[in-house]
Amino acid sequence: MKVRSLKLKVKSSARLVCQAILLCFLLSPLSGFSQESSKVSAKIDTASIKIGEQIQYKITVETDSLNLVYFPEDQTFSPVEMVEALKIDTTKNKDRITLQRIYALTQFDSGAYTIPPQRIAINEEPFFTDSFRIRVGDVAVDTTKQKLYDIKPLIEVDKSNAKIWKIAFFIVFGLLLIGGLVYWFFLRKKPLTEEEKVALLPPYDRALLQLKELENSRYLIQDEYKKYYSELTDIVRSYLEEDANVSALESTTDQLITKLELLKDAGELTLEDETLTQFKKILQTADLVKFAKSKPPTSVAEQDRLLVENIVVKTKEALPEPTEEELLQNEAYLEELAKKKQRKRIYIAAAVFGASIIIGITTTILLYGYKTVKDTVFGYPTKELLENEWIASSYGFPPIDIATPEVLVRQEVDLPPEAVEVVKEMQLFSYGSYLGLFSITTASTTYKEQNEPNFEAAIGTSLASLEANGIKNIIPKQEEFITASQIKGLKTYGSGQYQDPISKDKKNIKYTMLNFGGKGFMQQIIITWEEGDEYAEKIVERILTSVDVKTQA
Repeated sequence: MKVRSLKLKVKSSARLVCQAILLCFLLSPLSGFSQESSKVSAKIDTASIKIGEQIQYKITVETDSLNLVYFPEDQTFSPVEMVEALKIDTTKNKDRITLQRIYALTQFDSGAYTIPPQRIAINEEPFFTDSFRIRVGDVAVDTTKQKLYDIKPLIEVDKSNAKIWKIAFFIVFGLLLIGGLVYWFFLRKKPLTEEEKVALLPPYDRALLQLKELENSRYLIQDEYKKYYSELTDIVRSYLEEDANVSALESTTDQLITKLELLKDAGELTLEDETLTQFKKILQTADLVKFAKSKPPTSVAEQDRLLVENIVVKTKEALPEPTEEELLQNEAYLEELAKKKQRKRIYIAAAVFGASIIIGITTTILLYGYKTVKDTVFGYPTKELLENEWIASSYGFPPIDIATPEVLVRQEVDLPPEAVEVVKEMQLFSYGSYLGLFSITTASTTYKEQNEPNFEAAIGTSLASLEANGIKNIIPKQEEFITASQIKGLKTYGSGQYQDPISKDKKNIKYTMLNFGGKGFMQQIIITWEEGDEYAEKIVERILTSVDVKTQA
């Protein structure tokens, strides 16, 4: 501000001379407008309005029908503001046309104003209208009937938790859905199938049931003797394995008979010799059918099944009754077996649950990227700012209209004595700091003299402020900036480097400055953020899209 104020003082007199020369230059073509080929005139419907009322400013052009006519566009009526430009009304008379266009103008501050001459181009030849003096009056307020109150101070508003609750709802819903699927398919007690019911029967009952099913099978009718005898011997061998504790499934015929004879001699299994002889004969017949492709008569096959059933019954009767200790051991064994099955189901459910989470996270990372997922789960300051409920507001006077993720807070400004001589008022609003992850500052300045603002001086002062805060190697670039309402300004942007004095960590900082202004005022917006922060880039892009300013003080 010091640099800018000094430059304004030095150049103020020179600027007045330049303005006088420019005005003479602009008015000089009026003497040549008496051409018969084209005529330009302008008039207003009233020279006195109240604050907020509108003036109808009409421009009339009479010219040849082949000429190209360009009417004023944008905000060329400053210090009066153009509200609307109506469509051009065209009237043709032979080879001549009359064009009329009406502009709606207004002003929201009381006082006397001059509407400057407007430039109309006919075949690129400039024509200028007359200037008009208007007066804007205050709206009378009867203070005896209408009470006046002080402006209310800023108050903090609780942040909306709607989005947080929405995210929490989807997370809880997803977990419940996965938990429900895991319970339904793995943890709940499912109804037993017929095979499972048979498998849970005691060995003796299961063997008799399987023999009955074999009797009702169609193996013998379909001439499938090999399958018939395979199932027949498997049933009896499995029964002996489970109930008589004989390793029968992996034994040959001779080995199995020898084991049974040893158990009989030891008194652990009381079987008759005839029973063992019949059993050996059945096993030998089965071996011939399975390995030698022998085919006994159907009656023999059916008789062998009956003999095996009889052997199972007699073996059951020959087995000694289990002691109480053996029963307890069997009960403990079955209980441990049930626990193992339950643990197995839990492990499978946990594995499925973990796999679902891993697959979900992997899919999300592939779709949205690792950084986005990490920042969503653990949080990231600028991501939260981007997803906040944004606030669109006007700051300062002349007002700066802007949308930001957080409300900008008014800052107290202490102007140096030399700036006080030039600056009438400065209003500063900001969020964050230059050295944080993100910051935004708006400044509206009005001057005591109605001079054009010195953008270069303001930019130099702002860059010096960045350097004073520790940002080095600043690289500035400049280009024109146009707001949504087609108001032109100057954009300065670039990058710099900052080193934390404590941790010595270095990070690159990016910045953007917007400067607007007119006679007697200037508006400035400064945004800084960390380079490489994609969320901050989106915030800046959204802010710049929302920027709009008034063009008069």
